[in-house]
Amino acid sequence: MEPLVGKTIAVLGYGNQGRAHALNLRDSGLRVVVGGRAGSQKVELASREGFEAMELSAAAMLADLAIIALPDQAQPTAWAKWIEDALPTGAVVGFVHGFAIRFGFITPRADLGVVLVAPKGPGATVRARYEEGLGIPALFAVERENAAGCARAMAIAWGAGIGCARSGLIEASFAAEAESDLFGEQAVLCGGLMALVHESFALLVEAGYSPEVAYIECCHEVKQVADLVYARGPEGMRRAISDTAEFGAFVAENALVDEHLRAKLRALLTDVRSGAFAERFMRDHDAGHPEFRAWRKASSGHPIEAASATVRGLMPWLRDA
Repeated sequence: MEPLVGKTIAVLGYGNQGRAHALNLRDSGLRVVVGGRAGSQKVELASREGFEAMELSAAAMLADLAIIALPDQAQPTAWAKWIEDALPTGAVVGFVHGFAIRFGFITPRADLGVVLVAPKGPGATVRARYEEGLGIPALFAVERENAAGCARAMAIAWGAGIGCARSGLIEASFAAEAESDLFGEQAVLCGGLMALVHESFALLVEAGYSPEVAYIECCHEVKQVADLVYARGPEGMRRAISDTAEFGAFVAENALVDEHLRAKLRALLTDVRSGAFAERFMRDHDAGHPEFRAWRKASSGHPIEAASATVRGLMPWLRDA
């Protein structure tokens, strides 16, 4: 962390990732200020948690390293209105996701160093593992060195300061991080997983099974298997389940995976890499998110939600999760 000792780190945004980065960096002995939009409840929270908290432009003016931790859709406007002109000459600007740089929504001034540190997990996990003396892996990248040649060193120090270097910093690029992250979220982690859950749940209910039974089998138990994959890898997971489950898994994988599925996955990746997804997301945001809001409303009304509430209500330890 030596390249950041005696420097000022401005964490711009105090949400999911920003709060974790700010707390971890401060607990690592580094100087951190927090910036947010005027009147933001997040700025008030940062102040209550002991940070020198201020508006975005004021925090940016102090930065040797400015960490952009605002939501992807908010970054271009905030950058243009409050951040870029306030940054000192030769400062380093860091991103926690490659979206804005990879897809051209932000083009930083020529004198600024541009780096990325992207923990591969949510902010709550980044914070929890740090407090346990552990860390989660992060991707890091250097898009551009600054004149002083310290951007790369600052990125690595930042990764160390949030605890990710305890696990591993994996060098990549803004493009590799942004494209793989979006694809993974869509194809597996959030999109593909929920498509399988929703469709399987609906099929079991249609076949006469109770919603609670369908929910437990198709949604509730996902965590138990996912935890095995996380801890042991795919082969280790297979060793931990019954022979019946493992045999059935091979049967299902061979039945589900065909050229039609591969074509769908290739189309998702093409949509991401071409920039079409990013443009669609930002257009929807600029229009007030009509598509996004409609999808959220439809998903909230899905029959699985009632079964979810019933099953989770049986487990009081989940009420505050």
